[in-house]
Amino acid sequence: MISNDAESQFVTFALGDEVFAVPVGVVREILDHEDAFKIPHGPSYLLGLRDVRGQGVPIVDLRLRLGMPATEKTPHTRVLVLDIPLGQRILTLGLVADKVFEVTPFRQDAIESAPDIGVRWRSEYIEGVVRRQGDFVVVINLAQLFSDSGPALASVANNAAA
Repeated sequence: MISNDAESQFVTFALGDEVFAVPVGVVREILDHEDAFKIPHGPSYLLGLRDVRGQGVPIVDLRLRLGMPATEKTPHTRVLVLDIPLGQRILTLGLVADKVFEVTPFRQDAIESAPDIGVRWRSEYIEGVVRRQGDFVVVINLAQLFSDSGPALASVANNAAA
């Protein structure tokens, strides 16, 4: 049994003025931003494919997926290549972030449950929030955000099957 004061490591990154986090265990690597190969008829947040060490990896603009304005590329823009466990398979994709900060530990008892925050982000995509330095870090529930049952990448699979 894990005690409440156990720590987990997270990669923190920015989308605009907001700070988000994903578990370090799902982050394969962090790359400089490059334009992706466009995929016809994909959802607006799917920027296309990028070759990552011989594998075609879908690149997602997380800002668009969360209902924010599109990412504007800067020298700080990065792509987090993630291996997300979804049931019996692993979904590999790249998330575009405005800036990647650091790997940081959060105590399990410091991660508050996802609040009902209304329209801006749907709370089922939020694993929890952590108060840090007078602000909040939003821990994203990647499996929920990108599950087949969710609207995220299901439309990509439907378009590919058509």
